[in-house]
Amino acid sequence: MALARRLLATACAVTRTTDFAVRWSGARFFLPDVFVARFANLGGIDPALMSAQFEGARSFADERWVRYWEKIAADHAATADRSLATLSAAIGLTAVSVEGLLRDDDQAVVGSLARLIEPAASFLADRGPQPQVDQLKRFIQGHVSSDDAATEHLKQATIAVDSLVKMATYQTIAAWPGWSPGRMRAYRTAQRISEALVRAIAPAVGLTTESIAVRVDGEDVRGYAVFPSGELACAAVLVTNGLDGTAQELLFPLLKYRDRGLALVVMEMPGTYLYKQPMSGNSELIYGAMIDHLSRHPRIDGDRIGMFGLSFGGYWSTRMAATSPRLRCIVTCATPTHRSLGPHGAIGVPEVMVVAMRRTLGAANLRDLGPKLGALSLRKMYNRITVPLLIISGDADTVVDPRDSSDLANALPQAELRLYVGDDHCAMGHYREWMDFAFEWLRDKLAAEVPLTRTSDL
Repeated sequence: MALARRLLATACAVTRTTDFAVRWSGARFFLPDVFVARFANLGGIDPALMSAQFEGARSFADERWVRYWEKIAADHAATADRSLATLSAAIGLTAVSVEGLLRDDDQAVVGSLARLIEPAASFLADRGPQPQVDQLKRFIQGHVSSDDAATEHLKQATIAVDSLVKMATYQTIAAWPGWSPGRMRAYRTAQRISEALVRAIAPAVGLTTESIAVRVDGEDVRGYAVFPSGELACAAVLVTNGLDGTAQELLFPLLKYRDRGLALVVMEMPGTYLYKQPMSGNSELIYGAMIDHLSRHPRIDGDRIGMFGLSFGGYWSTRMAATSPRLRCIVTCATPTHRSLGPHGAIGVPEVMVVAMRRTLGAANLRDLGPKLGALSLRKMYNRITVPLLIISGDADTVVDPRDSSDLANALPQAELRLYVGDDHCAMGHYREWMDFAFEWLRDKLAAEVPLTRTSDL
C-alpha cells in the first residue's frame, strides 16, 4: 500500500470515517494489496476478478459487507447444487445439497457427498497454495476417458468441488475479520462447508480426519487434524494462522503435502473468531495445552512435533519455540516480533482491522492498543530459542516490518532465513515455492530417529 494510501487509511481510522470514504472509493483502496492474492489463491479465482469484487464492496459495516459477499457465495452454492443434483440422479442417491450440508453434520451426509465427488478428490487435494485459475478445465481435460458416463460424472463432480471451494472462499471473506453477528454467521458457514469437503475427499486420497478439542483456561480450543492413513504414529505439525485468518485458509492448501508422512493439525489463533477471551501473553497456555494433547495422541509421535505459523500465527510459533520443550522445529512466516509491535506498526491499518486488533487484544481504545501490542515483544526471548527455525518473509511486506524476520534470523544460531525480494506479506507472490520448501524442511527436521510404534501396542 503506497504511503499516501496508508496515511489516509490511518486518518480515517482515527476519525472513524472509513465507511464514509469507502462509499466512494470501494473497499479495495483501504486494504493491503496482498488481500487480493490471499483470497484469489484460496478460491482459485482470477486476481483481476477478485480485485474488482473488492472494489465493488462499498461498506465494511457488518450487514452490508456480509450481504455483498454472501450474494457472490450464493451463486457458487447454486452451481454446486445443480451439479450435486445431477450426480445424485445419475447414481440413484438421495440428493445432497448445500443446505443439507449446512444443516446436518451426520456422517451419512458426508458419506453421500464422498460418493458423488470421489472422481474429483485429487482436484481439491492437489490444488496447493497457488492453484491455477484454469485448474478446473485442466483437471477435466486430463482425466477424460472413453466412458462417456464416467467423464460426465468427473465433470459434474469437479464443478461441484470447485463451486463449494469458491462458496467457502466468499463466505470466508464475508466473515473477515470476525466478531460481529453477520460475520460470525458467515464464518460458521465457511467452516462447515470446508470441513465437509475435506472429510468427504479424505478416504479417496489416503487420509483420515479428526476434530480435536481441548478445554483450557476457560476456552474450548478446537483443532482440525489430517492424518496419513494407517496405524503408525507419525510426526506432527501444529499450524496456526494470524489475526484475521481462518482454519480453511490453511486446510485446503495443506492437503497437497499429505505425502510427507506428517499429521497436520490446524488451529486458529487465540482471541479470534470462536474464542471467548482476548489474546495475551497467557495464550501460551492454550498453545501449550494443544501441544501437550498432541504429544499424547495415539497417532502422533510425541518426540516429533513441529509448529508452523503465518503472520501473527508466526508470532506464536516463535514464542512457543522459546517456551515449549516439546517442539522440535519451527516454521514462521511474516512474523511480528518487536518492531512491528511498536506504535508505527498501526500506520496504514484500516479501521476495520484496528477494531479487530482491539477486540483480539481486549484493548479499550487506540491508546490502550499500543501498550498491549508492545507487551508482546519477543526480543528478550530470542536467547531461549534453541530449536531450528525456518523464517519466511517478503522484503516489501506492507503489513509486518520485514526487519523483524531479519533480526530474528541474526539472533538465532539455528535459523534459516528465506527473504523474497519485492514480495509482500507472507511472500504471497512465492506462496507455492516457499510452502513446498517449508514442508520438505519440516519432513527432514522431523525425520524419525527410532522405529515408530504401532498404535495397537500402546
